[in-house]
Amino acid sequence: MEEPLVVKLEGALILETVAACLERALPEGNLVVLDFGGVTRVDSSALALLLAWLRRAKERGSAVELHALPEPLLALAQLYGVDDLLPSAA
Repeated sequence: MEEPLVVKLEGALILETVAACLERALPEGNLVVLDFGGVTRVDSSALALLLAWLRRAKERGSAVELHALPEPLLALAQLYGVDDLLPSAA
C-alpha cells in the first residue's frame, strides 16, 4: 500500500495568505493528508482553499484525509452548509 502524502499547513489561513497556498500544488497520490495542526487562525477564505483542494484531488482520483481540522473552520463549513462536502476529519 502506498504511503499517504502529507501536506502540513501552518500559520494563519486568511484572506492575505490563502492566495499563495492556492497556488501550492497538492502532491499526486492515492491518499493526500491535509494536516491543519500548525494552523493558528482561519477565516472563510481558508474554507474556500480547502474546497478548491478537495475538488482538485477529486478530479485526479485522490482520496483526502483531514487531520487536526480547526474548530472555527468546521464551524464555518457548517454555517455555509458545506460541511457534508468535507471528508471525516481524523
